[in-house]
Amino acid sequence: MPFSLVGSVVELVILVLAALGLPGLFALTAVEGFGIPPIPSEVILPFAGFLVAQGTFPFYGAVLAAVLGELVGAYAAYAVGRRWRHRIERIGVGALRLEPKHLESMDRFFARRGEATVALARLIPVVRSYISYPAGTAKMPPVRFGAYTVAGLLPFEVTFVYLGVVLRSHWGEIESLFGWLDYAVFGIVVVAGVYLYLVLAERVAPGWPVRRTGPERPPKVPRP
Repeated sequence: MPFSLVGSVVELVILVLAALGLPGLFALTAVEGFGIPPIPSEVILPFAGFLVAQGTFPFYGAVLAAVLGELVGAYAAYAVGRRWRHRIERIGVGALRLEPKHLESMDRFFARRGEATVALARLIPVVRSYISYPAGTAKMPPVRFGAYTVAGLLPFEVTFVYLGVVLRSHWGEIESLFGWLDYAVFGIVVVAGVYLYLVLAERVAPGWPVRRTGPERPPKVPRP
C-alpha cells in the first residue's frame, strides 16, 4: 500500500495500545489533547473500541482513560496559552502577526461565549486539539474550562469508542479509505490556516458563523 499519513498513524496507535493497554490509551489521548503532535482521536478511539469488542478493554474503562487523557492534555495546553500570553504578542510575519488588539478581541469573545465555544470545539476534528491554547491565553477560569471540556469530550469519546465496537468486522474496508482520509485531513488543515489568516488580517471576525469585520462604531455618548 502506498504511503498514507493516516495509515502510519494507525500503525503507531495499534502498537501503543497493544503494548501498553489502557495506560497507552491515556497517553495517546493526552498527546492528542495537547495537540503537538496531533494524533487524531478519530483514529485512536475506534481502535480502542476494537479492543473493547475483543474483550481486551472494558468499555467504560476505555472511555474513562480517553477522557482523563484528553483532559490532562487540554489543561497542559491551557497552561501554555495562559503562561505565554505576553510572549506571543507581535509574533508572526506581516498580516500574520499577533497584536495586543487581537488578544483583547479574543478576551472579549471568550468572556461572552467561552464556555459554549470550548464544549462545541471538542466535537470538531483538529479544532478540538487546539481550542485549549486560546482559552488559556484569554484566561478563561480553569474550573469552567475543565467542566465544559469534559461536557464536550464525553459524547465524542463514547461515540467513537462505540463506533470501533460496531465496525470490528469491517477494518479491511476502512483501511482502503485511508487515502481519502489523508485528503480530508489536508483539507481541514488548509481551511483552518485560511481562517486564521483572515482573522489575523482582520478580514473576518473571530467566532462562528464567519462574518466580515465592519468599521468600528464610535462609543455611545451618554445623554445628559
